[in-house]
Amino acid sequence: MLSNRGIWASARRGVSLTRFLHVKTVSTPNENALKFVSVDGELLQDRGKPSVEIKNTDESLIKHSPLAQRIFTQCSGVESMMIGDDFVTINKDEMIHWTQITGEMIDLLTQYLASGKEALTSEFFSVQEQDVGYDVNVPKFEYNEDQQEISDMIEELIQTRIRPAIMDDGGDIQYRGYDPEAGTVYLKLQGACKSCSSSEVTLKHGIESMLKHYIEEVENVVQILDPEEQIALKEFEKLENRLGQN
Repeated sequence: MLSNRGIWASARRGVSLTRFLHVKTVSTPNENALKFVSVDGELLQDRGKPSVEIKNTDESLIKHSPLAQRIFTQCSGVESMMIGDDFVTINKDEMIHWTQITGEMIDLLTQYLASGKEALTSEFFSVQEQDVGYDVNVPKFEYNEDQQEISDMIEELIQTRIRPAIMDDGGDIQYRGYDPEAGTVYLKLQGACKSCSSSEVTLKHGIESMLKHYIEEVENVVQILDPEEQIALKEFEKLENRLGQN
């Protein structure tokens, strides 16, 4: 799926101009996720900043994202969104069809870019860090000099080779740590990639294979889940077990 719309914009961030802003849609491997991209260089947040994922249940985060407030209020069926520097990935309810919300989403984002408003408040990241459950499952490791070098190599490879490819598909990835004893790399997938049916394939056969190829100390890759994702996974496993017993 690929389409675009635009509007005339003027006085962008105090600079007198008149031009046509465009937002295009790009399909992702996840049928319930669609990437909306600014094609005119207009940014939703400073380039290079980590992508931000916000679910429709994250009330404290939504309060500190004017863009999230507008999307969740005006576009029904949106379960979560991920804000990158020049794109937003929308994850929808599987019962909603893209034809129902795509046009509205493009208009909303185009107008928001033209307004010059920030997608996140200055307090967003501090609120995110203080949120209950945020980073609660992130392992902490202490490294000696050699282990720190390995960790730095892993992070550089992720940033330069893996992350750009993930972002092209409407997702993002965060490096969360390296266990030098087990050779385990901890990562967190975001956006389209996290809920995609092929996420496990991406994690194991794509990311893990590349890391093991370039860094011999890496043995395996594990995805970090949010607390509510862990609960959902456990409930799903319980359901599978019950069905298997019948």
